[in-house]
Formats: sequence, structure tokens, C-alpha cells
Amino acid sequence: MIELIELTKVFGQVTAVDKLNLVVHPGEVFACLGPNGAGKTTTIKMMMGLLRPTSGVVRLGGYDLAQQPEAAKQQCGFVPDRPFLYDKLTGAEFLEFVAGLYGVEPRCVASKRQQLLEQFGLADWADELTENYSHGMKQRLALAAALIHEPKILVLDEPIVGLDPRGARLLKQLVRKLAASGVTVFFSTHSLDVAEDIADRIGIIDHGRLIAVGTLAELRRLGGSPAGADLETIFLRLTAADTLGEWPARAHA
Repeated sequence: MIELIELTKVFGQVTAVDKLNLVVHPGEVFACLGPNGAGKTTTIKMMMGLLRPTSGVVRLGGYDLAQQPEAAKQQCGFVPDRPFLYDKLTGAEFLEFVAGLYGVEPRCVASKRQQLLEQFGLADWADELTENYSHGMKQRLALAAALIHEPKILVLDEPIVGLDPRGARLLKQLVRKLAASGVTVFFSTHSLDVAEDIADRIGIIDHGRLIAVGTLAELRRLGGSPAGADLETIFLRLTAADTLGEWPARAHA
């Protein structure tokens, strides 16, 4: 479970995230949408302990991130929008390294590593340096690393970027499978069709505020959209971005 309570981040005179309250339950897939600079990535960085909130509370799997950071982070797997890999490690070595960070039993590492390499189509590249991987391959390896300790929470920042259509389809299938096993999945995306396909609930952030949250049907009602309206129409109505004009000026992701 993810719990965000009055979560706020201020940069100078700019409030990037403003008193955000949200609960994402075990086995739920939650999509976070918003215009560029709305506060999505800032929210995720606070959730993952990469940014200290100005105020508010983050609880991951029941652990307060500020009070019990190691226990809270142990619950999570995280794939940022630009994953960092050690270029001079092979794919297999990188997974082994991450497994060690999370305290995976040494006797289990080899089997978990091989299973994940095969699952993500990287077995033939296991002994190649990651500097030789394509962007999509790096994305898949980062996702494999995020899962090697079998986290209860998976957080993904723009997970579809860089994946080919087959990779995107496999990711969507994986997310639904993980959720069915009880894993909480939180992801941000600009791919509205992906959110529409796999999310149980969707939250829309604009100017740092969570302006709407619910199922697709609930968002239609909130936005006054007609029955059957797609997520793009709902999103544009709720963010008042369905008229042409100047690009909005925003300071932070």
C-alpha cells in the first residue's frame, strides 16, 4: 500500500506539489497523469526518498519513509524515466549487484537472475556490457532489477518510453500479472491509452494539485464528459487544455 498524506514540495516561490493526499491499495494499478511540469516526477521522487518533502508524510507498505527509510524502501521496486546502469557491468552482473543491495539470499540470486533475463528477453545479452544495450534493452534490464527482490510496491516513471510495441505490450501484461498477485503498482505516463488499458484508477495532477482521481467512469462524471468518452477527452476537459493557446509555463516536473 502507498499512502501520501498532505505531501508538499516547495522550490523557492514555486509549489511543485501541493498537499497531495492519496492511498493506493495492494493489488491496485494506479496511473498518474498530468501536463508537463504538473508535479508527477517530483511526487515520485519524494515517494522514493530521492527528494525530501517540504511537509507531509509518505508511507510505503505501512512504513513511514522519513522514520523507517530502509524498511520502506525495501518494499519497493523503482524504475525512473531515465534509468542509470553501470556501463562497465554486464546485464547479469548488474542484476547480481542490485540483488546484493536488497539483501536477496545469495543462494537464490542465480536462479532469480536467469529467470528475469529470460522473462525480459535479455538472456542472450546477459554477458554483454550494458553500454552496448539499446535504450529499450536498458529499460527492460532496469525493470528486471526492480523486481529481483520481489517488491510489494512497484513505481514506474514513464515506463513505456523507449519500448517497442512488443515491449510495451509485455510490460502491460506484466503489470496486470503483478497486480493480480497483490503488488501495488504506481506509474506516471503521458501515454493515455496505456493508462486507459491497465489502470484500475487514474489520478490527474495539475499545477501540483491532485485535481481528480477515480475510475474511468468516475472521471467521466467529474469532467462532465459524455458516456463512452475516451481518456484524452476527459483529461483535456479536466485540465482545461482543450483550447489552443500558448504553451503553459511550468517550473518543475
